[in-house]
Amino acid sequence: MVTVSGGTSLASASWHSALVPEPTFRLVTLIAAYTGMRLGEICTLRKEDLQTIEGVPCFLVRPHAEDNWSPKTEAGTRIIPLHSKLIEVGVMALKDNTESDYLIPSLDRSKQKDRGATLSRAFSQLKTRLGLPAEITFHSFRHTVSTQLRNANADIREIWIDRLLGHEATHKSQGTTTYLTGISIANLRQTVEAISYPETAFKKETF
Repeated sequence: MVTVSGGTSLASASWHSALVPEPTFRLVTLIAAYTGMRLGEICTLRKEDLQTIEGVPCFLVRPHAEDNWSPKTEAGTRIIPLHSKLIEVGVMALKDNTESDYLIPSLDRSKQKDRGATLSRAFSQLKTRLGLPAEITFHSFRHTVSTQLRNANADIREIWIDRLLGHEATHKSQGTTTYLTGISIANLRQTVEAISYPETAFKKETF
């Protein structure tokens, strides 16, 4: 986990940005920590990208022509089951917002084309204020998830982890491609549920 000295989590440090509401920062970091999604992927999620598939609430990371946005790679288009912690804090209710077509409407305040630009800058300011090294970035959440899953004791296949994170398969044989398309929502849910943090890692709140 991305932490500061003394074990205080970056995700639970006090927030001082006037440009990004604190609940928005908490929400985006929580989603990143429990999915491994990139900041840009989270910020471009639309309400229709939160769906229940085979009885499992999921995020859909996919191209959006109206924003001229698409995942970084072909493998980046994927389905990510919601971690039980995200369901617990009320992420499903984000679909009911009437402010925007986006799942996280408060990011609309940014005048940048990139919806995550303002939050990214605020995150960098927080990191600097906490005296964290330059190599710690928002992307560090993604690395943390990848490391956790690859070190998990659970019966998780590496190819499931790659599918969850949108990594290209190391060898794109016909057999691998066929297998990737056959990975079930249950497999992905089992994978995402292997992500865990100490109870003190995040502030207690609902959205």
